Amino acid sequence: MPRPNTILIDSAQLESGEALDKDFREMAATEIGQFKREMVERTGDITAGDKIDESTLLREVMNTVGKKGKLGEQIRCVVSVSMLTEGWDANTVTHVLGVRAFGTQLLCEQVVGRALRRQSYELNDEGLFNVEYADVLGIPFDFAAKPVVSPPAKPRETVRVHAVKPDRDALEITFPRVEGYRVELPDERLEANFGPDHVLELTPQLLGPSSTTNQGIIGEGVDLTLAHLEDMRSSTILFHLARHLLYTKYRDPGEEPKLHLFGQLKRITRQWLDGGYLKCTGGTYPAQLVYKEIADMAAERIKAAITLTLQGEHPVKAILDAYNPTGSTALVNFTTSKELRYHTAPNKSHVNWVVCDSDWEAEFARVAENHPRVLSYVKNQGLGLEVPYLYGSTPRKYIPDFIVQIDDGRVDPLNLIVEIKGYRGEDAKDKANTMRSYWVPGVNNLEKFGRWAFAEYTAVYEMEAEFGKLLETLGAGEMVIE
Repeated sequence: MPRPNTILIDSAQLESGEALDKDFREMAATEIGQFKREMVERTGDITAGDKIDESTLLREVMNTVGKKGKLGEQIRCVVSVSMLTEGWDANTVTHVLGVRAFGTQLLCEQVVGRALRRQSYELNDEGLFNVEYADVLGIPFDFAAKPVVSPPAKPRETVRVHAVKPDRDALEITFPRVEGYRVELPDERLEANFGPDHVLELTPQLLGPSSTTNQGIIGEGVDLTLAHLEDMRSSTILFHLARHLLYTKYRDPGEEPKLHLFGQLKRITRQWLDGGYLKCTGGTYPAQLVYKEIADMAAERIKAAITLTLQGEHPVKAILDAYNPTGSTALVNFTTSKELRYHTAPNKSHVNWVVCDSDWEAEFARVAENHPRVLSYVKNQGLGLEVPYLYGSTPRKYIPDFIVQIDDGRVDPLNLIVEIKGYRGEDAKDKANTMRSYWVPGVNNLEKFGRWAFAEYTAVYEMEAEFGKLLETLGAGEMVIE
């Protein structure tokens, strides 16, 4: 055979530096060259490939048994002398055969452990892992009541998602890594610009059941509801919410609250309440705004509407990661077995694959590649673009779907962050508000990462038309943030 299916490993031979013969090196020259290039990419040291010794190559053979395009692709049988007791994590072992005496019971357990690595971590229809078995022969270690015959499942195809270097380096996209936001308040009158995403809808799904029935073993049951909250006056609710907004959203750490803002915040809170931006359904009541978690959600919506008006003289500034302020598509390098993926065009994306979470994302990839104004795009998978936001009082990280570079007629391209959303819950509103009110203006005001905008698409069949309409608007010289 041109490539042997069996590899013999002797620990003494490995330590002496004679691990691989020249025939294996000649047969695996292509895979060895690829491994050296990967080592250079991992370490950033152009001499790392020349520093690879025999033991490192052998370890790579062992770690890639059965993996396509790797050094261990052809290996089906490993014959080992004092080498498989620890440190080898190949997950494709289905049979272990002991052919010599073992000195201790622990050594038996360590050898059996080579077959305990799961081949697949994909969940089945029940949300559980499929059962996997391995045949262990010739090892005096009983761990099963009776033999179980289980045909091995066909492994899922795995692809490497990476930046294509240097062929596609011209399509590289860089982005800021934001940790937070700083807002400078004006000395004059505060205003708010409310929109659909500033609506807070109170439902039993968000708050919990609004009516329960309690009944003992004997006796009549009783229904517990929230009807008593209906008696709370609207002015009391307004006062509590405005005070919560002042004390939690407009108070610097370690300092007293800015009491001079209470009157303006109360006026804006009244606009939010009277304008229909609070909706109560399913037996809920406005009085539940006095509860801290619900008050946090409402206050964050109101603050986002106020921040949206703070442009020009009092901008929002993004706070970057002090140790890693810039991300890049050049750093994308991971493997995946997800079947839903889209192969990118070589003239449209720096990364070779789009790993899709839904068919809608694959459709957007097709739409982006077919539009002449799109210079480059990338799926935010393994990219590291995260947007910090608050869901109530809980800090969270929002991961947008795409970054698209667009030629809008100016010298530098426009970076458009695109979100593909089917169902929009309350958290989706907070994400969109953060992008429009904080992230996009905060990054643009830094003037270090170019121009940025945000767009969200919620209808797959209208996506192509809406995307084309947006790019026409941008080509007309308008800065659109949808």
